[in-house]
This record gives sequence, C-alpha cells and structure tokens, in this order.
Amino acid sequence: MFIENTEIEMIAQTAKEFAETHIRPNIMDWDESQTFPKELFHQLGEMGFMGIVIPEQYGGSGLSYHEYVTILDEISQVDPSIGLSVAAHNSLCTNHIYEFGNEEQRMKWLPQLTTGKVIGAWGLTEHNTGSDSGGMSTTAVKDGDEWIINGAKNFITHAISGDIAVVMTRTGEIGAKNNSTAFVLEKGMPGFTSGKKENKLGMRASETAELIFDNVRVPDSHRLGEVGEGFKQAMKILDGGRISIAALSLGIARGAYKSALKYANERKQFGKAISEFQAINFMLADMATEIDASELLIRRAATLKNAKQKMTREGAMAKLYASEACVRISNNAVQIFGGYGYTKDFPAEKFYRDSKLCTIGEGTSEIQRLVIGRDIVK
Repeated sequence: MFIENTEIEMIAQTAKEFAETHIRPNIMDWDESQTFPKELFHQLGEMGFMGIVIPEQYGGSGLSYHEYVTILDEISQVDPSIGLSVAAHNSLCTNHIYEFGNEEQRMKWLPQLTTGKVIGAWGLTEHNTGSDSGGMSTTAVKDGDEWIINGAKNFITHAISGDIAVVMTRTGEIGAKNNSTAFVLEKGMPGFTSGKKENKLGMRASETAELIFDNVRVPDSHRLGEVGEGFKQAMKILDGGRISIAALSLGIARGAYKSALKYANERKQFGKAISEFQAINFMLADMATEIDASELLIRRAATLKNAKQKMTREGAMAKLYASEACVRISNNAVQIFGGYGYTKDFPAEKFYRDSKLCTIGEGTSEIQRLVIGRDIVK
C-alpha cells in the first residue's frame, strides 16, 4: 500500500478480518450455487462498508476514495464476487443519488442504502445498447405529475435482490442531445419486475439479471436532476465507477499473486522450490510489478476524485491497466499452479474466471482507450 496512513491501515485490517471470517468459508458454495448472500450485505452495512464515501449525515461512513479502494482491494483478494457487489452498490446506485439527488431525495433513500439492509441497483445497459448507451430504448413519458416507464435493462447487478434502482431512461429522440433522464425506482412499483438471471463464467455470487418496466408509473419527485441530464450524470458516475473496477481488479491480481507465490515457494521440483526457477521467478516479478503499477494509477485517480478534480483520463487509465493486468496475473497464477490451477480445489481458477469481467464491466477496455485517446488529442 502506497498511502502511509494509520486510519487506512486500520480499515484495511478490519476489511481483511471481516473477509477471512465471514466470506472465505463460503466462497465455493456461493460460487457453485450462484447464491447472492444478501444477509452478508446487512453485516457489511453494519461495518460501514455500504456507504463508504457517503457523508455521515446521510448514514454513511464519510470516508475518502483511498479508504474505498482499500476496502474493495481487501475484500476482492478473498472473493471478487462480493467486491463487485460492494462496488456496484456504493459507486453506482448510492453515489448517483448522493451526487445528483436533492436534499429530500438524499434523506429519503441514502440512510436506507447505507445500512446494507436495502440493496441498490443501477440500470444503464440494455440488450441492444452496451457501449452505445445513447441509443437506449427504455423510455419515460410524462403524464401529469408522473412518468410512465417502459423497456428493459440487462446485465444489471442486484436486479432481483435490489430494493432501489437508479434507472436511465430516454426522454427524447434517439440520437438527440440531452435525451436521457434518471429516475429512482423502488421494488413493489406495479410493472417493475426482474427477468432472467444470467448464468455467468465468473463473479457468480454477484447477482446479474434483467430489469423490466411495463408501464411503471413513477412520481416526478423520483426524477434525479433535470430532464435530459441522465446521460451526463451516468458518465460522471462511471468516472468514479472506473476507480471501483480498477480497485476490484487490484484485489483479484493481489489475491492471485499471493496464492501463486505461496504455492511456488512450497512446491518442490528437481530438489528445489519452483520459485527458484528463472521462468517462474520472472513470472512472479512481472506480476508484482504490474500490481504496484496498477495501485499507483488507482491512487492517482482516487486523489483527484477526493479533490473533486477532473479525472476522466486518469480513471480510464487506471481501469484499463489494472483490469488487463489482473487478467494476465490470474492467467499466470493458473500456469504456476500447473494442473492444480485447473481444479476448483485451489484458488487460482476462480481468480482466473472472475478476472475477465473487469475488462468488460463499466466500460470495456476498448471504450477506455477511446476515452483516453480523445482526451490526449484534445
């Protein structure tokens, strides 16, 4: 860790102990059964981990993005699925309401979300609009003091178990400027349901499914910000979300590296530990270097975020590098474990499966390069 801070070190130790006690014993059971352990998130809420950067007046912990990165890193070293759900709840749904809600909206929803007893979801992606989110088909039409929402979202974290969802809708013509508006929807609203749960390669304890809207009537008081601002809001939220996925990637990389290093020091071939063979030793050296480089990029983005400075390029760089590094590192971990790395008796295969999402979720690697490239040219 590059931030010398007693409070952060204490928070890291607390997160580590929680993960070892409450998460590690259940990792493979949750993974095999694709169980989203909702009760665990109530416990995480009691720890203050479900409203990490939300001010205390709204029930949050009032911590900085450095503490946030540290907590995600520690949890994801044990189970990236849980890290992913903590990230989605904190940086997407909860943070969107904090950043763009008025005082009444903040007081209504944030104290519930920060307890972890109410789970948040965030809906942007659709079946035909992933990276091209400006062309979404989910619409909101004004009807008196209400809006009628129709459409569907997919690949939504907590779509089934979530209680509150921030949803981006189209309130203008396809392709028009400022054609999107964000709303807060609550489970139980007539016509607001969940669809198919995805059967995923990795991150299997983090629930992913569809959100479906069939003539859902939403009061205008549930609108976040001005009509037409939804896409701009979403892009700002994704700036912070890139720090989340980068921190998740860091945890995966560190978890895979630590397990591979331990195994390489214990595994003997030809009379010595395999870590002493140059091929393995160089692999470990590259893994350690990429982990440190990832953390430096993430800490830079977090510092800018804390200072409320523009960090679009820095967040994209951190997310791009850390996510691709974690895929390489988890791949190498499987290689170091050899045949055992291909079995579910050792941790390497799960880190490998979980890692790939990081190059896709909250903006693909290709989109990150687009963001960075545009900023460089400007």
